[in-house]
Order: sequence, then C-alpha cells, then structure tokens
Amino acid sequence: MRRSMAGFTLTEILVAVAIVGILAGLALPQYNASVQRGRLTDAYAGLAGMQPDAERYWSNNHTYVGMPAPGASSNFTFDVGTPTTSTYTLTATGKGPMTGFTYTLDQSGKRATTHVPDDSWTKTDGCWVNRKDGSCAQ
Repeated sequence: MRRSMAGFTLTEILVAVAIVGILAGLALPQYNASVQRGRLTDAYAGLAGMQPDAERYWSNNHTYVGMPAPGASSNFTFDVGTPTTSTYTLTATGKGPMTGFTYTLDQSGKRATTHVPDDSWTKTDGCWVNRKDGSCAQ
C-alpha cells in the first residue's frame, strides 16, 4: 500500500519565490515614487496656504516686512525669506526623506522648483515639479 505525501516540492516553492520577487521588483519602485509624490503635497499645501496669509498681512500693514514665519510640516520647513514692502518669496525646503527639494512661491503667484535631490530629476522655474521627468503639480 502506497501513501501519498502532502505538501510542495522545492521546485514549486522556488517558482513561487521567483514570481513574488519579480512582482516586488516591479511594484516597489512605483510604490516609492507614489509615496514621495504624496510627501511633496506637504510643500504645495504649505505654500498655497501661506499665500493668503501673506496677502492678509499686506492688507492690514501695507507691507510684507515683518510677515510671520510659518511652521514646519513633517517633510518641509517653510520660510518667508526677506520680504520688502511689495515683494516676498515663500520657500519650502525638504527635510528628512524629502531633503533636496526646494519650492518657491512669490507675491505674483509664480511657482518654481529651485532644487531637486539629484540629476535624475528635472527642475523648472515655471512650476512645482512632482515627477522625475519634470511634470508639474497643478
């Protein structure tokens, strides 16, 4: 009488591990890029939220000088630079995993990406970049 054994062969396990490895190799870079784009929204939201505050400050004081500095988020620090009576440049500088990113917004609403983490990213003076190819956030 012959008994049959239950279980998997070594070949079946190796094939399953190889398939999981290939899927992880394809999915992980996309996941990391998605997480990074999600962290970039801290900068966009922070800068866009600071602009009305700056205009409100100007309408009350008729100058941007003395405008208070905003707080930091978990991924970016924000700065008002050196405002004048009629101009300002708001800056979001990446920290932690977002180190290397710097975005700006001025009194006329001009958005710019002034620094990116490495040469694989494309920066531009006309928008806030959110992808390596230089695509812009809206």
